[in-house]
Amino acid sequence: MSTAYVDALKMLGRRELSEAQVRQRLGRREHGADDIEAAIVRLKAERAIDDQRVAEAIARTGTVVKRHGRLRVQRQIESAGIASATARRTVDDAFQALDDNTLIESALAKRLRGRERAADDREFQRLYRYLIGQGFEADAVSKVLRARRPKEKMKKEVITRIYKT
Repeated sequence: MSTAYVDALKMLGRRELSEAQVRQRLGRREHGADDIEAAIVRLKAERAIDDQRVAEAIARTGTVVKRHGRLRVQRQIESAGIASATARRTVDDAFQALDDNTLIESALAKRLRGRERAADDREFQRLYRYLIGQGFEADAVSKVLRARRPKEKMKKEVITRIYKT
C-alpha cells in the first residue's frame, strides 16, 4: 500500500475533498506524481473521491448553514477544483427548492439584528454591498432592500412624487 494512498484516505476521513484538493495536498506532502496518480485512480475506483458528492456537500452547507446566494455557492464549488458544468448543475439543483427572496430576507434580518430597516443611507449601501458579497443577484437584492430603505429617504420620495403631480 502506497503512502500517498494512506495519506489521502486520512485526509478524506476528516472531510469530503475534491480530486483537485487531494492532488494538491498530496503534492504539498511531496509525494511523487506517479504515486499521486495511482492513489487517485484507486480512490476513484473505490468511490472515496467523488466530485459530485463534494459539490453537493458544499452547496448544502452554503445554502442551509451559511445562507449564501447562488453566485457565492457556485464560486466556492469551483474554487474546490470542481468543473464549472458540475458546479452549475449542482447549484441549480440546490436552489431549485429555495426562494432567493427568502434567503435574502433571512441574511438581511441577521444583519439588521431585529431592526426593520436601515438606519441611514450609508447603512443601506453597506447592506447592499454585503448581500452582493454573499452571492445574491443585484436585481433581487435591490428589490428586497427597497422595502427597507431609511425612513427619511422614503419621505423624500413621497414628497417628490407629490410635487411632480
